[in-house]
Amino acid sequence: MSDVVNTEQAQAWNGPEGSHWARNQDRWNAVNEGFNEPLLDAAGITGDHRVLDLGCGSGQTTRLAALRAPQGHALGLDLSGPMLAAARARVEREGIANASFTQGDAQVYPFEAGAFDAAVSRFGVMFFADPVAAFGNVGRALRPGGRLAFVCPADAALNGWVAAMASLRDFLPVGDFGRPGLPGMFSLAAPDRIRDVLTTSGFTGISINQAQTYGTWGHGAEDAAEFLLGTGPGHHLMEQADAAARARAHSTLTDHLRTQQAADGTVRLLSTSWLVTADRPADPSDRL
Repeated sequence: MSDVVNTEQAQAWNGPEGSHWARNQDRWNAVNEGFNEPLLDAAGITGDHRVLDLGCGSGQTTRLAALRAPQGHALGLDLSGPMLAAARARVEREGIANASFTQGDAQVYPFEAGAFDAAVSRFGVMFFADPVAAFGNVGRALRPGGRLAFVCPADAALNGWVAAMASLRDFLPVGDFGRPGLPGMFSLAAPDRIRDVLTTSGFTGISINQAQTYGTWGHGAEDAAEFLLGTGPGHHLMEQADAAARARAHSTLTDHLRTQQAADGTVRLLSTSWLVTADRPADPSDRL
């Protein structure tokens, strides 16, 4: 792997968290795949485009980008060895020859200047220690006039899984993990913050629009509760509780998710994100 500056993230995604996501890639795709089409449409991928997928995980968006650019190529970049192994196995099984993957930190990865027509990310750009440096590095990897498109979580209160976790405050130290601006998944939840970071990074033509979809978290409330408590935030909170509190939390979460259960048993929760697009200026004099 190339140089890494986001060392805590590298440790997490090459440890239990990354292994969990790799094992459960289909379940995570069921949670997030409603954003795939809007994201790739916004990026304008077609024909012979060269596409960079930032924080590609197990590679669903990389594979879809490759299929949209049959004469081009899609490169998935991620810190996680376990997820990249799953991604490579998947493209081999599916026979997608124009997709590949590499392990690295987008904030400092030595991209070839102007190598890509588009850069995309589905929830992979919220964890940079220095987001201005990271997006600046991505911008240099885009050709003049190239397009950046990504989705990131919006207001925590508009995301059903956050409400589900908040129901456990009496038993687990849930805290205020959803406040915009804090390091982590909600670091870009405020549109003004997104615009400031991208403008400072040299992007222009910035567009920020709300996008919503219902993701599938499980089949039956018990199954969905087990999955949610096994995610990174859920697992971290459960580790801090005693056996009695963990049992109460599991029971309470199951009851909460039962109210979200459809007639067929599917538990679907609302996910609210920002769909962001920005351009690398075609003329270097246009950079701010």
